[in-house]
Amino acid sequence: MRIAVAAPTGHVGRHLVPMLIRAGVKPLVLLRDPDRLAPDIRSEVDVAKVDLLDSDAVVRAVSGVDALYWVDPPPAGGNPLAEYKLAAASVARAVNEGGVSRVVFQSSVGAEKRHGVGEIDGLAATEVALNATDASVIHLRCGYFFTNLEYQLDAIRAGVIQVLLPVNQSMPWVAPRDIAEVATGRLLSEEWRGHHVQAVHGPADLSWLQVVGIISKVVGKPLDVERIAEEAMRGTLAGFGMSAEQVDSLVGMSTGFLGGFTPEQQRSVHSTTPTTLAEWACAELRPLLQ
Repeated sequence: MRIAVAAPTGHVGRHLVPMLIRAGVKPLVLLRDPDRLAPDIRSEVDVAKVDLLDSDAVVRAVSGVDALYWVDPPPAGGNPLAEYKLAAASVARAVNEGGVSRVVFQSSVGAEKRHGVGEIDGLAATEVALNATDASVIHLRCGYFFTNLEYQLDAIRAGVIQVLLPVNQSMPWVAPRDIAEVATGRLLSEEWRGHHVQAVHGPADLSWLQVVGIISKVVGKPLDVERIAEEAMRGTLAGFGMSAEQVDSLVGMSTGFLGGFTPEQQRSVHSTTPTTLAEWACAELRPLLQ
């Protein structure tokens, strides 16, 4: 079985690739900078040095691959949704012309809305593009990554995290390693066909109030959360030099869930994964704060 993995050094990919190796697979990894691979991983994989937005390069790289784990690359320019459109076109063309039979796509809760959820709209566009191919596809609709808290280290040190959502609004939170585990099983299995959605919701839905309570206990210091106005957040992001499109994309990932939102996939044994926020924070977040 030939399996390709995009973004092998990302939050999910860095767990997924070793899992495949332990399963006896030598994966093909797609990335722009092979030097980012750990030396022990580099000798166990095949490498395709490609820009995932370069559809010609991706077609060549995945030709003959049986299964592909696809992650839209994080946008680097001033118009994120335009880059997501390029990513969607790139993977769809690569799947069709490269003859890939199965695709596992790293999507997000909220992609089912299709519009109005900031950058998640870009993931929705990739879902649509992949569904138009001849491949069998599973969209992993993942909850909010625990690792997003790593971007809040300064706020955690200062004792207050600022958010746009109501602080008591719950949403699925998930460990990237658990997403990798789900993806590994799907990539290795040949027992599914067609187009499917599988939610990856983590062990529990959490509000920001619950999150800061958990993190406070783990790090051993008081931590609070403050809801701020949308315009204040927009002003802060614009002050960092972001374009209007970038600001809209980031803010929309929160404001798109205002007014109540129920994921298309309910929480069940299929969507619930084991790693708790406290377990992840003890192992991953606390060392970053020391």
